[in-house]
Amino acid sequence: MLQQLDTADSVRRKLTHGTTREHKAELGQFMTPSSVARFMASLFPPSDLKDCHLLDAGAGVGALSCAFLDRWVDDEFGFNSVQVTAYEVDDELQSHLKQHLNSYADVTTSIITDDYIQLATNKGLQNRGYTHAILNPPYKKINSKSKHRLALSNVGIETVNLYSAFIALALGEMAPGGQIVAIIPRSFCNGPYYRPFRDFILERASIRQMHLFESRSKTFSDDQVLQENIIICLERDGEQGPVTISTSTDDSFSDLTNCEIPFERIVFPDDPERFIHVQTTTDKSAIELSSAVLYSMTEIGVKLSTGPVVDFRLKEYLRDMPEEDAVPLIYPAHLKAYKTTWPIPNFKKI
Repeated sequence: MLQQLDTADSVRRKLTHGTTREHKAELGQFMTPSSVARFMASLFPPSDLKDCHLLDAGAGVGALSCAFLDRWVDDEFGFNSVQVTAYEVDDELQSHLKQHLNSYADVTTSIITDDYIQLATNKGLQNRGYTHAILNPPYKKINSKSKHRLALSNVGIETVNLYSAFIALALGEMAPGGQIVAIIPRSFCNGPYYRPFRDFILERASIRQMHLFESRSKTFSDDQVLQENIIICLERDGEQGPVTISTSTDDSFSDLTNCEIPFERIVFPDDPERFIHVQTTTDKSAIELSSAVLYSMTEIGVKLSTGPVVDFRLKEYLRDMPEEDAVPLIYPAHLKAYKTTWPIPNFKKI
């Protein structure tokens, strides 16, 4: 049976190949493939709610909402009514979004073409009654002196990227018990600039599940995106328990695996930075490291900078073995048994 998601995905593929990289970068929006949208929709737990209010901010052509609504049409949710509020600022996408969402009978649809951040912060952050949110928010840095940064600060959100701003706002607008499923870059897990964002979500929600893709190039392959992405499931005001960690090589999900990790091994209780450790094993020896770490890098005189050297973007400069004027490039495989082994002949990154 052809679902509306399939129709939306056909439109997405045509638009993706016909849209310039400059336009995509300007809005920071990369549309969700149907396989990812369908998987994300599948992560919402069963609900005994009779009325559903779904938020899709940065909706694109509506793939995520369609995936959710297709599941409802297939009687996988028991809602009597569904209301969808979708935000999309791109004029080229709005007509497609409207067409796809309006194809569902008995769904009340509100498509908002204004700036989500400005509208969500205008009257202060408050419960808007959303019971569910499914999001692929834009990925773009926020200038420290921009109107977005000021608007977010006014409602207590301090963050440096649009994606984390969208998640924080959606979480602030959710009804108690509301469920969020979002695909976002993994950088929020340990980036120092994301500490306020981690505090914000951990104080207001429980983490139910996180999904990792082993390949960073295939999830948004049509857009040639190499950003490492993660799918995260949050519950507003939920009681925190073990976290389901799932993995797959790519967006086919053909080799999907799951394991449950205690939350205290995801966010160490004694970690002031509240780093989020996305473990993929239940091997206790591999994940209980907190007590073994006695000093911070600052205390031992080490500075860490991420991003300046990215191997797959600098292939012409890479060398198999040391040469004059070359510097070490250290991978996790070089760090074993509490010591560094470098160089390693015939080394392959793992």
